[in-house]
Amino acid sequence: MGVMKRKTLLTTMSLTLALSLTLAGCSSSNNGNSNASPVASSNAAGSTNTSQKQEQITISAFIGAPNQAPTADNRIYKKIQDELGVKLNMEFLVGDLQQKLGVMIAGGEYPDLITADTKLVAAKAVIPLEDLIEQHAPNLKAHYAAVWNKMKDSSDGHIYWLPNYGVQQGEVHSNNYSGPAFWIQKDILKEAGYPTPKTLDEYLTLIRNYAAKHPTTSDGQPTIGFTTLAFDWRTFGLLNAPEHLTGHPNDGGVVVDDGVASVFADKDIAKRYYKELNGLYNEGLMDKEAFVQNYDQYLAKISTGRVLGMFDQHWNFQAGEDTLVSQNKIGQTYVGFPLVYDTSIKDYYWDRALPNLNNGFGISKDAKDPVAIIKFLDALMSEEWQKTLSWGEEGVDYMVGDDGKFYRTEEQRKQQQDPTWKLANRADAFYGASPKMEGSYSDGNATDAGSQPQEFYDSLKPEDKELLDAYKFKTWTDFFSSPPENRVDYPAWQVDLIDGSDASVANKKMTDSSLKFLPKAIMAKPEKFDAVWQEYVNDYKKINVKAYEDRINEQLQWRIQNWTSK
Repeated sequence: MGVMKRKTLLTTMSLTLALSLTLAGCSSSNNGNSNASPVASSNAAGSTNTSQKQEQITISAFIGAPNQAPTADNRIYKKIQDELGVKLNMEFLVGDLQQKLGVMIAGGEYPDLITADTKLVAAKAVIPLEDLIEQHAPNLKAHYAAVWNKMKDSSDGHIYWLPNYGVQQGEVHSNNYSGPAFWIQKDILKEAGYPTPKTLDEYLTLIRNYAAKHPTTSDGQPTIGFTTLAFDWRTFGLLNAPEHLTGHPNDGGVVVDDGVASVFADKDIAKRYYKELNGLYNEGLMDKEAFVQNYDQYLAKISTGRVLGMFDQHWNFQAGEDTLVSQNKIGQTYVGFPLVYDTSIKDYYWDRALPNLNNGFGISKDAKDPVAIIKFLDALMSEEWQKTLSWGEEGVDYMVGDDGKFYRTEEQRKQQQDPTWKLANRADAFYGASPKMEGSYSDGNATDAGSQPQEFYDSLKPEDKELLDAYKFKTWTDFFSSPPENRVDYPAWQVDLIDGSDASVANKKMTDSSLKFLPKAIMAKPEKFDAVWQEYVNDYKKINVKAYEDRINEQLQWRIQNWTSK
């Protein structure tokens, strides 16, 4: 799920960089047979030839997440323009993603690049990519070689999307944790003597005790014991916790036991969790705006330091936490814990890397020159450009030690934590949606600063070093059980339900039912909770849940047959 999200009202934005460009040189052909490309040539060895004057093109892109527009003179986008001949004209999401995509599909017009949604495949809005990659993108082909078959659409065998995360190479260091967890502010842990909550009860007790002592923040704002998000496609914050509390990994709307997927939303394993939230609500500790806030409001609330805890995936709220870091409010940032209902259950939150299927960029049917676009993305997959997009520019954003290892000075680290600086000096919005190397480069350096062991430790704030030392840990992943090998068919949430199918309709109805009845149950008086829950269960009985489960199980079996030993 993915990607990674700023907090201002955005309109369609264009990166007006230093050069004035036109669409000169774009082929009118849409069939991938164009021979000319304005993008600097690249090869499988990862080198990029920028010695000749580059013809300039503009590539439009829609990124299905809210982002703050970079500055007009952004250094990295200007470097892309100067050296690769590409100006990026980016539009970011405002409001509801599905509504936005519906408008696009109804109008039948699309930007050149668009971030993934399976309904775009059903609408024939995006084109197959495998031939383009085979013929024109050696870096991309090498990058995706190990997951090539997994990227193919199960209905027609074509590749439509370029996964933006989960394809690793070389040595991998897991220092940071970006997945699902129950998050709690560091100040709470420090005040309580650095305990290790294992169960939901222990976690909620910490929040209750701290909120009783600290009804307001240091700047006088009322604290919020626990919040959640139930907006747009980001409903997993409200819906997914029960599967983890019962020791299951992130399979989305199902748990998989003995190879069979089943819906859990209306089952007792879910009821137990929402009854706990009902208790929090009636104690005044549950965020009363949790079920009506949008994503921007959720991030803004976290960035105030008022929220003591939540269940979420770290990448989903990191932008709010970044604001706290930039204000040096480290005690109000978060540590994730892999909670379970009782200690007989082994936690399974942290999983092994997997390709982020049905995510990342696709090329639309309206792109005038798909060859130029795929060559551009291929050029960005060279090690030279990957280092620029992740680490920055040598001598400016990072240094190289005598041992060849990348590191940052304290000043450079402070810059990387400044959201305003990043808008002028990083290409995070585009990079987040793009194909990327993860693990380590051929020279042994980690593909990002957070994964470089020494740089990770050196960049920690004193408060973070104190906390990790108290737990006798070295990294944030040390709080979680080491993940086993992923199931061949994992994860179920990546299954394409096929827009308009019985399974897709059922999924929509299940989500609608959950968003209707769960807030009602959580906000009910304690003595009314069971009655509201029964209403919820009865409503679920009206839905063709079996169609949804059958599609998931059919596709899990298909994966086992087609992905084994791939």
